[in-house]
Amino acid sequence: MVNDSDLRHLRRCVELAREALEAGDEPFGSLLVGADGTVLAEDRNRVSGGDHTRHPEFELARWAAEHLPAGERAAATVFTSGEHCPMCAAAHGWVGLGRIVYASSTEQLTEWLAALGVPPSPVRALPIGEIVPGLPVEGPVPELADEVHALHRRLHEKH
Repeated sequence: MVNDSDLRHLRRCVELAREALEAGDEPFGSLLVGADGTVLAEDRNRVSGGDHTRHPEFELARWAAEHLPAGERAAATVFTSGEHCPMCAAAHGWVGLGRIVYASSTEQLTEWLAALGVPPSPVRALPIGEIVPGLPVEGPVPELADEVHALHRRLHEKH
């Protein structure tokens, strides 16, 4: 169950997604939060330079592997504006991060993009649980769906 603190973190993720969009990137943003509620790191999508692995969830997994011992990684939560793609879910699992909370799901994003006429991703859309079984995952969060959807509409209506 998503609580008020979780919702506050997710709102920051949506702000980061907006920053990414305004910088010419796809609208995704993420936070890594320690067990005590401290924001340890944050990032936004940075794929506009041509490296499509520059997702914020992947960057946070790398940051965690370099800066946190295994126990702290396992106790941390990744908050993100959109459900992890398979690449990011795998990175999350490989470095041993804990819970994931996302604002919008891969299923929602797939439907939104199809309605906008966007060609399918070159990577198959899979839920996090199919990549990292047993990981605690929460989302989507209905109160943020319209805001996240609007960011993706803005991106793709420009093109």
